[in-house]
Amino acid sequence: MEHRMIFDTLQSNREYLAKILKRTPEDVLSVVPQGFRNNIWWNIAHTLVVQQLLCYKLSGLPMYVDDQLVKGYSKGTFPGDLPDPASRQEVGQQLIRTADLLRKDYEDQKFSEYHEYSTSAGVTLSSIGDALHFNLYHEGLHMGIISSLLKVTR
Repeated sequence: MEHRMIFDTLQSNREYLAKILKRTPEDVLSVVPQGFRNNIWWNIAHTLVVQQLLCYKLSGLPMYVDDQLVKGYSKGTFPGDLPDPASRQEVGQQLIRTADLLRKDYEDQKFSEYHEYSTSAGVTLSSIGDALHFNLYHEGLHMGIISSLLKVTR
């Protein structure tokens, strides 16, 4: 498969994020240190939401995350209250599940259309292939932010 490396990298990223979410105490997940705009929890939930928007919504397909999550963690949002433990666990599971589903849906050729989108990074996405590549870039940015947040909050 031409995008095997993308899916393998996404899976690895998502497993790492799920471990951070599971192992990081609530008081650390929710801290927005001086000089930062968001917290660890927001960055993790944001990566989940943006992948769904870039790959599914722009392809005209239903997303695997609910509208409340999208509303709370889309671009331009800011952290609110930390969700309850069950919601955090659900997001942790969704990180892995949506990576698996994306691979399967791509292999099953469900992405037959794509609505062109220009990102805030100045990149225009014209296909699901573009979205897959850009999503890794986007998640990498947020993983770097999460790493920085972990250093300053511990």
